Parts: sequence; C-alpha cells; structure tokens
Amino acid sequence: MPSNSIKIFTGNSHPELANLIARRLGIPLGKAVVSKYSNQETSVTIGESVRDEDVFLIQTGSGEINDNLVEILIMISACKTASARRVTAVMPCFPYARQDKKDKSRAPVSAKLIANMLTVAGCDHVITMDLHASQIQGFFDIPVDNLYAEPSSLKYIRDNIPDYKNKAIIVSPDAGGAKRATAIADRLGIDFALIHKERKVANQVARMVLVGNVKDKVAILVDDMADTCGTLAKAAETLVANGATQVYAIVTHGILSGNALDIINKSPLTKVVVTNTIPHADKKALCSKIDTLDVSATLAEAVRRTHNGESVSYLFTHAVE
Repeated sequence: MPSNSIKIFTGNSHPELANLIARRLGIPLGKAVVSKYSNQETSVTIGESVRDEDVFLIQTGSGEINDNLVEILIMISACKTASARRVTAVMPCFPYARQDKKDKSRAPVSAKLIANMLTVAGCDHVITMDLHASQIQGFFDIPVDNLYAEPSSLKYIRDNIPDYKNKAIIVSPDAGGAKRATAIADRLGIDFALIHKERKVANQVARMVLVGNVKDKVAILVDDMADTCGTLAKAAETLVANGATQVYAIVTHGILSGNALDIINKSPLTKVVVTNTIPHADKKALCSKIDTLDVSATLAEAVRRTHNGESVSYLFTHAVE
C-alpha cells in the first residue's frame, strides 16, 4: 500500500505564497476551484482525489477577510467529506486575532469563535505565524503551531544594518510588544527601548513617551502587525525627536489599510520591513520604503516536518534559507 502524500490547496487570499510553498516542497499545487455564484455564495470544487491524503490548505487573513474565512471553512469540510486523512489549515495571518479578549461589556471574543468554526468544519491542525496573543492557541482543542518571524527579522538586521552591535537599538512601539522586542534585543546583544502610547479613541494615538536612550542610534521598531501605520509613524517621529539617526520598522503582518501608504511616505521611517504573510505587491509598487521578508521557506519546512511527524521547534529559533 502506498503511504499518504502531501496535497496543498489554496483559496483566493494569497495564491503567490501558496505557489512559493509548493515550489519549495517540490510538489505542484492541488487542483481546486474557489469561486462565487451570482448570489455571492462561495463555491468550492476540489479537482483531485484527497482520499487518505495529508491535506494542507493555505489561506491567510487579509483583504476580503470574511470571504476568505468562509472559503477555508468550506474547503476543510470538502476535504474531510472526501476522506482526507488529515486536514491542516495554514493561516499565516490568523483572522480576528486582535479580538482575543473581552475588554468591555458585551464584547465578543471573536478569535475564539473563529477557532470553534475551524474545528467544527473538521480542521485537524492549524499552522499560523506570530499570533497577536499567543494564548489564542488555547482557544483550540486541536494542535496549533505558532511559528515566529523573529529568526527572519534577526537575519534581516544582521544583513542590512551595518555595525548593528554598536549603532542599533530595538524599540517596542507599545508596552504590549515589549516581550517580543526584548527577545530580539537579547538575541542580538543590543539595547532596548520602549514607547508608551496613550489612546483616547480607537486607532488614534494621543501622546507618546519614550523610555530609553536612542540618541545617535539606528532605531528598529518591531511589532506583530501594521494596520493604518499611525502608531509606527508617530513612534518614528518620537524617536527622531529624541536623536535617532534612522528608524526602521520590522513588522510580521503588513495589513497596510486605509491611507497607510501616505502615512509611511510622509513619515521619517527609513524602511518598513514586512513579511509576505499578507499579499502587498500592489502596495510595494506605490511605496519605495517597503521591503519584503519571504517566510515561505519557514512555512514550507513546517508543512514538511508536520507531514513527516518531526518537531517544528527548530523553526522557532532558526531562519530557513
């Protein structure tokens, strides 16, 4: 009897990333048609047998986020009812991850709802990257591998910032990201600073206070996601006002919504480095400050190790070439 093989399918959220992962693994993308009927219902047709196969569905949380979510739910269900041995959802940017707690009366914990939906659809395993809050893994009753962009970020700093040991400083743009920033600073052996921000209304920062010394340093802001980029721009202004010579921003998920590109172009940011967990080629064409970190190798290696029953913990600390 032949052993089961890897089958990779993609929805419409990020086919470029799916192609990169498949190419890295040396296998073709599986045949699947994901479209809409005229009444806007999602239609999924899996175009090849998945019976007793190890199926990986690649779909990230970006763009038409609700449509993309429904696509992967239907794809999971289609593969399970077609007798797939195991179905793994590869969701580099987990949708609704910022709605991870009940922070006011009658607020939903939407990330938990998404976890329940994936599980009920028949998902056996989830691979994601840099969850907004790592405790989201606890919302699932199935295994969740939360990969990190940190190894790729460290490689970028070592390769692109001259004399970073003496000239660079890692900065967290808010208190919530302090743990992420200190981990990077410790691994590079350089200093760390923190920006405290006060918000009066959602998505608008009223005031920023710098804790630490950035004078004559290359400041490197690190965060898990950049949405409207207002925080990054204000943080960059604060750092330059406090004597920083250059300001880089290294962000895992470049959502870049609204007028984010205008904000970046007008800000003192030298570069905004984002991974390709979310497609941004069109935005990169309009903003020369955006650099891309390719994490497809890390995701592909996670898929390979999952299929072979190997540990993925190596990927938490090492960049894959």
